[in-house]
Amino acid sequence: MENNVTISAKRRTIVHITLIALFAALTAAGTFIAIPLPFSPVPIVLQNLFALLSGLLLGPLLGGAAVGLYLIAGAIGAPVFAGATGGFVRFLGPTGGFLFGYLFAAMVAGCIAGSPRSAYKTPLWRIILGAIGGLLVVYVPGITWLKVMLDKTWQEALVMGCLPFILGDALKGVVAVIIAPRLRRAVADIIP
Repeated sequence: MENNVTISAKRRTIVHITLIALFAALTAAGTFIAIPLPFSPVPIVLQNLFALLSGLLLGPLLGGAAVGLYLIAGAIGAPVFAGATGGFVRFLGPTGGFLFGYLFAAMVAGCIAGSPRSAYKTPLWRIILGAIGGLLVVYVPGITWLKVMLDKTWQEALVMGCLPFILGDALKGVVAVIIAPRLRRAVADIIP
């Protein structure tokens, strides 16, 4: 009996590590679609979609760990940030707040949507609220840091870091809400 418990714990650990690494890699893959804007240092990216999905599909702890791994990889120099850049200095630049916002997005979306183990019982409204909350929370540290780093007014920071992205982020949220329920069930089936 004790041997079965050890095997189950090892399997759970392997599955968790694999899911964390997978979603960190997916978030990093989002760097290959980065559209610069002429009036803002903040590009249009897909990383926030994958950070959001990390939380919606894996829950707050594993989803947060996936985005945390992505951020650590970028901090040590892996080219995983927008424009295939990396390095700790990116956290100190005008988009650094958005990078931290990705971590908050995964955790907030995961907290609202709940554990993937409850995927078969999670009502759609929780996934919708998780997507909305996860996307909105990215803006709080993002716009605040943008304002401070560029010495802008709140209005200027909103124009540079929020308004041009609302429609695109809303579309990313819709995509996340459409695919999350089925993928949550798939994750629930593989997590021991």
